[in-house]
Amino acid sequence: MTDQAQSLRQLVAGQNRKLSDRGTGTARIITVCSGKGGVGKSNFTLNFALTLKSMGKRVLLFDADIGMANLDVLMGVSAEYNLYHLLGREASIEQIIQTGPNHLPFIAGGSGLEELFSLSESDLNYFTSQIAAIADEMEYILFDTGAGLSKETMNFIASADDCLVVTTPEPTAITDAYALMKVVHTSHPSIVFKLIINQVSNIKEATATSDKIRLTARRFLQVDIPFLGYISSDNHVVQAVKRQIPFSLAYPNSAAAKDLHRLTLRYLSSDRSSASAELQGIKGFLSKWLHRI
Repeated sequence: MTDQAQSLRQLVAGQNRKLSDRGTGTARIITVCSGKGGVGKSNFTLNFALTLKSMGKRVLLFDADIGMANLDVLMGVSAEYNLYHLLGREASIEQIIQTGPNHLPFIAGGSGLEELFSLSESDLNYFTSQIAAIADEMEYILFDTGAGLSKETMNFIASADDCLVVTTPEPTAITDAYALMKVVHTSHPSIVFKLIINQVSNIKEATATSDKIRLTARRFLQVDIPFLGYISSDNHVVQAVKRQIPFSLAYPNSAAAKDLHRLTLRYLSSDRSSASAELQGIKGFLSKWLHRI
């Protein structure tokens, strides 16, 4: 663990030095949300991040689920520090960024997010500069938000570049996913949603579930929600959770892992097709999120 932490500090220090050489990068900020719990949102987010990284992308994973943070548990990693320690200036950004499987950098959840909304201007500037020091070196920053639509989750969604909505074919999950998108769209009509159907029996069920949500959104919200892909119901996923190893690493040839690989390629393809869209970067995200502008 000590060697791993030291390696990370050296990595971050090197990335900080590169800032002056490369200038400020612009990461795509992605929030992953769900209308209800139990649909596999956090597991999807973790494995999606790892799959992006396996394709050569620079990824930072942020556990933003207030009170129910569990990404570290899914990875089998004991997080020594979290956001609270940065806010209290008890630890630096280099220390709170933990390393997961395949050297995936992540910031553990826990207490602290609530305090962000009452920071002094000085503390807010400190927090922003600390996060930006590493985040601007990333291409993708993923925020795993809490299930449902709390005030905090709404702020995350409204401030990000993309919002991936995870649901399952289960009727209440479909209803809650649509309800989330409806409420967000009413307040923030420019938000771009992308739909993921998890735990499906086959492609027919995935397509039927997607069509039901998309047709309803098109009819009542006048908005088109792209269907990004699906993940098969796969016992390997259950076994991986029990082993605390991401399924994309534990069982790379499983149906779920192959589905995720296709889904990730589709996401990257859609990302390239919208490359002309202006990205705000982490500083723009934090400004909108914390100042609520």
